[in-house]
Amino acid sequence: MSQLEENLVNVRSSITEAAQKSGRRPDDVRLVAVSKTMGAEKVAEVLRSGQTLFGENKVQEAREKIPLVGGDAEWHMIGRLQKNKAKYIPGLFTTVHSVDSFELAEALNLAMANALERGKGLKSEILHILIQVNIAMEESKGGATETELINLIKKISILSHLKIKGLMIIPPYSENTEETRAYFKKLRQLRDKIAVMKLPNVDMEELSMGMSHDFEVAIEEGATLVRVGSAIFGERNTA
Repeated sequence: MSQLEENLVNVRSSITEAAQKSGRRPDDVRLVAVSKTMGAEKVAEVLRSGQTLFGENKVQEAREKIPLVGGDAEWHMIGRLQKNKAKYIPGLFTTVHSVDSFELAEALNLAMANALERGKGLKSEILHILIQVNIAMEESKGGATETELINLIKKISILSHLKIKGLMIIPPYSENTEETRAYFKKLRQLRDKIAVMKLPNVDMEELSMGMSHDFEVAIEEGATLVRVGSAIFGERNTA
C-alpha cells in the first residue's frame, strides 16, 4: 500500500468514526479530496484507490489538470471564483461551493446557458451551487453575511440553470478545533432555518465544512461534504 493509499484509508476511517460518534451514517458524509497544487499523477493514483470526488481551488490549474487525470472523477470548484472565470465552469465542474453574490451566480447561469446553446455536451443542464457564508465577517475571505443570506438565496433561486444545494463555510483557523465548532453549528442552524422555508429551486441538503485539521468536528456538527487535502496528499509546495 502506497503512502497516498494509506492516507486515504486513514481519512476515511476518521470520517466513519466521527459520523458514528455523532449518531450519523458514514455514507451521509462525502469526502472531497482537495488536489490543488498536486500533479495529475498523484491525483490519478488517489482516483485509482477509489476516491472519485475531487476539489480544485483555481480554474486555470483545473483546466490543465482535469484532462490529464481522466477517469470517472467528479470535480467541485471550492475556491474563490471571479466572474470572468465563470465561462470555464460548465463541463469542468458539477458543483461550485463558493458562490457568494448574485453577480457571480448570474455569470454562472449565463455560462451554462451559453454552453448548452453551443451544444457542449454537458451531462446536466443544471449546475449545482453552494452559498458560501462568512459568519466571522473576515475581510480576507469571501462569503455572504448572515443578514444578506436569505435574500441572496431568494434572488439566485430564480436562475434557471442553477440549483442551490446548501451552504459552505471556511471558519477562522484555530489549532484548537473546538473553537471552530461554533461556526459549524451556526452554519447548520442557518441551513435548517432556510430548509423549512421550502424555497423553490433550493435544496438545503449539503453542508460543506471542515478541512484536514477539523473535519471530524465538522462531521459531528452535520457536515455532508468535507474538503480534505493535506491529510491525503501531504503538505503542499507553496513556493
